[in-house]
Amino acid sequence: MLRFEDSPKRPTNLSLNAKVLDMARELGMNLSQTVDALLAEEVRRRYWERWNQENKDAIAAYNERVEREGLPLAKYRTFMKRR
Repeated sequence: MLRFEDSPKRPTNLSLNAKVLDMARELGMNLSQTVDALLAEEVRRRYWERWNQENKDAIAAYNERVEREGLPLAKYRTFMKRR
């Protein structure tokens, strides 16, 4: 899992829509915290999107194997057994 919580902060410059920025300030929003959280969410989304794309052949091969041979160690499962 991608974890960013323990990482130090680094100053940066951003150019933001003036009206949105004014409204955010009027609403008392913490801009750094908000942008940091939203950016982390988008980074996670894109990371996993790329990971899935890069591993799609392996995922497809594994899914085909499970379809053909069943789940590894399935006989030891204690839940969802078919009767």
